[in-house]
Amino acid sequence: MSADCLLILFTIVATIYSQPLIPDASSKKQEDSPRWLNAWVVQLLLNLLGYASVLVPGYIVIQLIKRSSYLKHPDDGFVRRSVRLFVQGLPSSELLAVKSPSLFSGIGEKSLLKQCASLSFCSAGLLTSYLIWGLLQERIMATKYNQGDGSEENFRNSLFLEFMNRILAVFIAVIILFFQNSPTHKAPVYMYCYNAFSNVMSSWFQYEALKYVSFPLQVLAKACKVIPVMLMSRIIMKKTYTVLEYMTGFMISIGLFMFLVNSEDTVRVKGHEATASGVILMSGYLLFDTFTVNWQGKLFQTYQMTSIQMMVGSNLFAIVFASVSLLEQGGFAEAYAFMSRHPSFIFHISILAAASSVGQLFIYYTIHEFGPVTFTIIMTVRQAISILLSCIFFHHPVHFVGLVGVVICFGAIFVRIYYTGYKRSHSVASPVK
Repeated sequence: MSADCLLILFTIVATIYSQPLIPDASSKKQEDSPRWLNAWVVQLLLNLLGYASVLVPGYIVIQLIKRSSYLKHPDDGFVRRSVRLFVQGLPSSELLAVKSPSLFSGIGEKSLLKQCASLSFCSAGLLTSYLIWGLLQERIMATKYNQGDGSEENFRNSLFLEFMNRILAVFIAVIILFFQNSPTHKAPVYMYCYNAFSNVMSSWFQYEALKYVSFPLQVLAKACKVIPVMLMSRIIMKKTYTVLEYMTGFMISIGLFMFLVNSEDTVRVKGHEATASGVILMSGYLLFDTFTVNWQGKLFQTYQMTSIQMMVGSNLFAIVFASVSLLEQGGFAEAYAFMSRHPSFIFHISILAAASSVGQLFIYYTIHEFGPVTFTIIMTVRQAISILLSCIFFHHPVHFVGLVGVVICFGAIFVRIYYTGYKRSHSVASPVK
């Protein structure tokens, strides 16, 4: 019975793949397509339809396997073990027995000096890779590409950018995983699909938002992300925070907002308005992004996988989601046609994918070592540093209110670091009763 159901489901999926939902765009420019087709709401619905063609059959298959006696069969061949790893992971008894060390030693085992060095390394890697990524993202999505006849056009297929980022990230992670002596993987593989889906969605919302709001306005929105991450952490990871931790998170957000809103780089951009579409898209980005980092933190906490194992699993599912949606919408043909008209786009997307892949290495490592809130603080401060460097190198003025915001932001960060170290030292020193 279950085998017949599987055959029917796979036949349906194969039939869906056989015909793109949108006509082939290889012979037409994107502007020739109906205007309604380029609306972000329509694109979102088409993307969700593509994801549903994977998620719904996948959910049904997993439920059928769990309810059947397939995994209880005494035969333990390769196929059955693979299915068990995908659906169940290691049994709870084996999960408790396996004490494999992670790829990186835990933060509790490090001295304060090593923790500071590790945090500085993570911060530098994140800042460098995502400063480059941010510049390329705005260049591709917000700047028109010139054509030979003097006309200009934008690249609009943000999902293709996400697909390229994931392909290179998986390639790099698999190479690292091949040469690393990694611990036994314990988590059910399908659990990566949750953060992969939310990660793809957050990236899509972010790319799409650039069509409606300026990049500096995106920076302002991201500056307020610390508190949402802490609130999501309470829901997903059941973590509790003190009043001081909430206050420092709020001060970081307020300080960065004061600095960024008074920066010349932010206010000088014209022709972009924070429309209703821009607000909705940025809200979608914040919702999915806060879920992503907290779900990854929950998986790290529960199953103790390495950051590279997390990177491979998450990106493989993200590739499946993105490729299915692109196939159904004819997105690959559309992107190929754009590349043929604009060869410089190939260079831009290559650098974007490289920066994203390196950044992901630091993302998973930082969340693994320090948790989602610390990672969010680093990425939030990155916004201020990018604007501050611009002010230094290009002599943009910084107003007094902006300087006060910088003092508030970094003051809150130092208070938080001191409080975290104080709390950890007292928890270690307290006798176990």
